Parts: sequence; structure tokens; C-alpha cells
Amino acid sequence: MAVTASPATEARTPGKSREALGAGVALGLVALTAAILLAMGRTPICTCGTIELWHGVVKDSGNSQHLTDWYTPSHVIHGFLFYGGLWAFGRLIGKPLPLGIALLVAIGIECAWEIAENTNTVIDRYRATNIALDYYGDSVINSVSDIIAMMIGFALARIWPVWLTVVVAAFMEAFVGFWIRDNLILNIIMLIHPIEAINQWQGAL
Repeated sequence: MAVTASPATEARTPGKSREALGAGVALGLVALTAAILLAMGRTPICTCGTIELWHGVVKDSGNSQHLTDWYTPSHVIHGFLFYGGLWAFGRLIGKPLPLGIALLVAIGIECAWEIAENTNTVIDRYRATNIALDYYGDSVINSVSDIIAMMIGFALARIWPVWLTVVVAAFMEAFVGFWIRDNLILNIIMLIHPIEAINQWQGAL
């Protein structure tokens, strides 16, 4: 006896197929990024041989080598910014981007940044500042965790009201900035146009 799908099942199948395709593309982007980072000479995990859920020391060789650290909130904020930016782009062109497409674009941007961040040029740029003298690039597992943190931020920005997203981002920036004298804004400033006063302040930590 032939089994035929009900209209409801047929209606659900294309949606599930698109979700599965989107998940596959997302996983592929992350896997490709990991492969590129390995080819660039990045270590899979910390050379110390351990994997920590949280590493809270900034000025040592273990920073950016484990699953989460003081820079993880910056990547969550990346997700906030990408969601807001892609929402604004959709409004600008008069056609909101489908959520799945927007997420894939955000993942692509974050993956591209993780690759760029781990080039010798950017690493040397970071190491020119006092806060990153012991920084030699991210481990692959840290980069993958950073991408996941961005995805979490993207998902939260979708379900939270705008005011809550802004408040949480401001709190994370203020708290991390107070605790380690660095955060997303300071990181960008010191990467693009280093300011010696900030460099000296960070070095006094």
C-alpha cells in the first residue's frame, strides 16, 4: 500500500529542508574556518594541553586559548551588532532579510574576522600594545567558541527588546572594561588607531 504525505506534512517538509540546509551551511562555514586556521598554523587547543571552560587571566599565554575568557562578551556583542545591522539593511532595501539568511551572513562575517584576526599582521598589531604582549593568536577551539558566542548574541538580539539588548551590551562593556581595562570598543580603538594614553593605562593593570 502506497503511503502518501498529508497536506500538512507536505507543507512542513520544505521548511524543514530549508532549516536543514541552513544548518548544514552554517556548520560548513565553521568547519571551513577551523580548517583554514589549522592550515595557518593555529594550534587546535592550548599548547598547555588542557581545555578550560573559563580562563580569566588576560596577560598570559593562555589567553584566547580556551573555550571562554574575558573577550567572549565582545563576541556576544558582535551578534547584537550583526543582528541590528542586518535588520537595518533589510529596512534600507525595503525587504527584510530572512532570518536564516541573516544568520548565515553574520556567521560568514564572524568567520572572516576570526581568520583575519589570526594573521601575523593583526597579531603583531595587537602585540604592539601593553595589554596583549603575551598574545600569539587564538587556538582553533577558542575561535570556534567565539563564533558560537556571536551566534548566541544574534539569537538573543532577536528575542530581546532593543532596550534590553542595548543595556546588556553596555553592562558587558562597562564591566569588562573595569575589570581588565579592555573591551570591544577599546580593542577596536587600539587596533585601528592606538592611543598611547590608553596603552599606558592598560599596562598599569
